[in-house]
Amino acid sequence: MNTRDQQTTLEQAARERIKDSHALDGDAGRLKHFYRGWASSYDLDVDRDGYCGPTIVAELAGAVQTAYLASDRAAIAILDAGCGTGLVGVQLKRLGFRLLDGFDLSEEMAEKARKTGVYRHVQGDVDLNGPLSDYSSATYDVTVCCGVFTLGHVRPDALRELARVTRPNGFVIASTRKSYGETASFEDEVRRLQDAGVLVPAQRLNDGRYVAEEDAHYWVFQVTDKANAPTEEQL
Repeated sequence: MNTRDQQTTLEQAARERIKDSHALDGDAGRLKHFYRGWASSYDLDVDRDGYCGPTIVAELAGAVQTAYLASDRAAIAILDAGCGTGLVGVQLKRLGFRLLDGFDLSEEMAEKARKTGVYRHVQGDVDLNGPLSDYSSATYDVTVCCGVFTLGHVRPDALRELARVTRPNGFVIASTRKSYGETASFEDEVRRLQDAGVLVPAQRLNDGRYVAEEDAHYWVFQVTDKANAPTEEQL
């Protein structure tokens, strides 16, 4: 097998693993098991698939800071929700952000993120499909979420918790893979939260580059005071 054939085989195998991850139905146990085995090769796989989502999300955070937040980047507190191996955090640090925390459902992926050295703290075993009970309301200036709102992973209603942990007038920045947006009613959840006064869509990049075979939408939401109010379930 020549070098080109080997490269093609590796790319196909990477795409198969990515595709397999989309069939896990958001089941925490299955996701943990899958990513336990994938953590060691994850970065190489997504790089082979042309994954540029982390760079775009980080660049959007930089634009938001420049346009709306008076504090220097080094003083902006950012939560990387579903941080994986830390790809977004690395890009954020490159842009001058320093106060970075992260969490992931997979402890193995979280450990890879810790080893990047760009985060203050990374917590594993955090399920974004449930309450973020270890995170106080109105803690972060910006919350970023890349590669999480995708098939088989996190439900759209997790957006409510991302807003809760973000300070009023702060921002949530998220990517949604196109196939996810078309099947998971993410836009319905956005409208519901907008009607409830929880967040305000500030920017949306449609059909932006994401991976080789599929684009994504990129969302920027500004958070309101109501995002930090208790929900009916909490009262």
